Amino acid sequence: MVTLLAYSLFETLLMVATSLTVGVVGGYYLGTLLYRIGDQGLQPKPRLYRALSFGVNSVRSVPYIILIVLLIPFTRLLVGSSIGTLAAIVPLSLAAILLIARATEDTFKIIPKGLIEMGLSLGASRHQIVAKIIFPEALPSLIDQISSITITLIGFSAMAGTVGGGGLGDLAIRYGYQRYDIAFMVIIVFVLLALVQIVQLIGNRCARHYRYK
Repeated sequence: MVTLLAYSLFETLLMVATSLTVGVVGGYYLGTLLYRIGDQGLQPKPRLYRALSFGVNSVRSVPYIILIVLLIPFTRLLVGSSIGTLAAIVPLSLAAILLIARATEDTFKIIPKGLIEMGLSLGASRHQIVAKIIFPEALPSLIDQISSITITLIGFSAMAGTVGGGGLGDLAIRYGYQRYDIAFMVIIVFVLLALVQIVQLIGNRCARHYRYK
């Protein structure tokens, strides 16, 4: 039983770590683009912004369990299966990208305009302003947001277990629900709680480090 729990924990960590990595990369660039072309951005393009923002909001509004089902054809095309850990990573990655994109845009928006205007007056390019001024200022808040999103992804990964996604959620369904093993279900819940607490602790320390650096 310990081996089974350890393997399911490994599957959960694999799903969350992979989707978070994809989400940080894809979400950062998408969020930066949304910020740059938004009303308060460096290159306002209202029509393009509205179209992209509508797309992001539309997909984000879909409940995650439904998103998994909607992406089954694409998931099969990409990884050759609609069940298992690899298959669960596909919708998790999309969810991570959209969540981090919106978090990046919102975090960038709160940077004081005076800093941006100072950069422009010194002749900095738009790319330099984002990389050298906006991103460093936004980093502590962005880390806080990513910590919360990571916890959300842990919850999503457990939800993926209901459709054969593997991980702790799948283990909870098979042993806690189908076999009605309450004791084992409680153990899984405690493992998930510990995982969430560890993520939050690491996130808080990293954010504090960059906030007072």
